[in-house]
Amino acid sequence: MASSLTIESVDAAYGAVRVLENVSLNVKPGETVVLLGTNGNGKSTLMKCVMGIVTPQAGRITVEIDGERHDLVGRSTEEIVDLGVALVPEGRRLFPRLTVEENLLLGAFRRKARAAIKTNLAFCFECFPRLAERRSQLAGSMSGGEQQMLALARALMSAPRLLLIDEPSVGLAPVLVSRTIDKIKELKEQYKLTVLMAEQNFPQALRIADRGYVIVHGEIAFEGRSVDELNNNDLIKRFYLGL
Repeated sequence: MASSLTIESVDAAYGAVRVLENVSLNVKPGETVVLLGTNGNGKSTLMKCVMGIVTPQAGRITVEIDGERHDLVGRSTEEIVDLGVALVPEGRRLFPRLTVEENLLLGAFRRKARAAIKTNLAFCFECFPRLAERRSQLAGSMSGGEQQMLALARALMSAPRLLLIDEPSVGLAPVLVSRTIDKIKELKEQYKLTVLMAEQNFPQALRIADRGYVIVHGEIAFEGRSVDELNNNDLIKRFYLGL
């Protein structure tokens, strides 16, 4: 059974600086929903709120996994990961002095994933053959595209039900961006995941989205109930697609 995510009226700040205001969105079971916006508009902060890294000042965040609802606000990041929520962070956040395999194994600390470490490791190496070839290489010595593969695979090692992906295109050449987005779609379908992806590369994100939201200055400026609605929105055409 796929999982879902509901964010209701979330406010968040860093000290006196308000970053999110009254943000509401939802991701239904099995969907890929994109959170679209340029840098500095609050995408990463919202992801951190879901993961318990940032505590919202107001609002509610809930997930439903296997028919059971869980309130996330007030839980630790470890507890949230243990429920089956995983984040691929912006900038990848790997352990550069550890090998590919060591980074992957660190992604499997979730209790429900520990018993399946060998199976999940084999799955990750099957999905990303380049990682299998370089399993003993230090993560910090890999290319940007390879590091993004490793960040995705590390999240999969926790056997997640809900996958959050923050800015997967950052720092990658256009051809690698396209390959990364395609791989996210493939993994989502193969792993039967529910996905929320924050991205500023609108054309690439819309290739795999079921629907999405546009965030501007920490507020949801537009909700597109389909990719067509997103493509035909004047705000997106003017500011993000250059039309």
